[in-house]
Amino acid sequence: MIRVLLADDQPLIRAGFKALLELTGDITVVGEAADGAQAVELAGRLLPDVALLDVRMPLLDGIQATRRIGADPALNTVRVVILTNYALDEYVFAALRAGASGFLLKDIEPGDLLQSVRVAARGDALLSPSVTRRLIEEYVSTPPRPVPAPGADRLTEREREIVSLVARGMSNDEIAAHLVISGATAKTHVSRSMTKLGVRDRAQLVVFAYESGLVVPGASEGH
Repeated sequence: MIRVLLADDQPLIRAGFKALLELTGDITVVGEAADGAQAVELAGRLLPDVALLDVRMPLLDGIQATRRIGADPALNTVRVVILTNYALDEYVFAALRAGASGFLLKDIEPGDLLQSVRVAARGDALLSPSVTRRLIEEYVSTPPRPVPAPGADRLTEREREIVSLVARGMSNDEIAAHLVISGATAKTHVSRSMTKLGVRDRAQLVVFAYESGLVVPGASEGH
């Protein structure tokens, strides 16, 4: 059973999401919060698998709440997903930097919401290729000067190449096809790269790739 925490300051939004999630046989809503501070408190007490946090909430917004959850070692199994009304919400990339595993639009199709919760629960990132590209181009087009990132020097050339492809929005299957390797091999390389870099999912791998300068926003993808 996937245990979900819902945090949104609008009761109707929470009620709608809860009703939809609990129609399944494998997802249950274990807690609801009306603000970011309450979300952090409940995350620590309930240890949900997935926390769905609205990006704009009173007391603490979704980014601050995400940062506090991510900073607590006891909550390292909680996957935070940001809820937003806009595909390029100005806060989304900041949320990824804070430790979010991805984000969902509030007008998402019901079936896609359920699948997204399952994806987050198993530790994958909720960043579709098209959204990844748009997000990165919009908010990292003028990044700070790249700084050496811990673990980067431990990546092999192949791992560096694969990390750059992840950052450009490719799935494991797309990476496998592009490099003419098996899907299992691509997945292994991605997993090893995350371990070496100390990041917990693909969203954090994307952030690393751009902030370290491994990938330059706007540059040709070379394929």
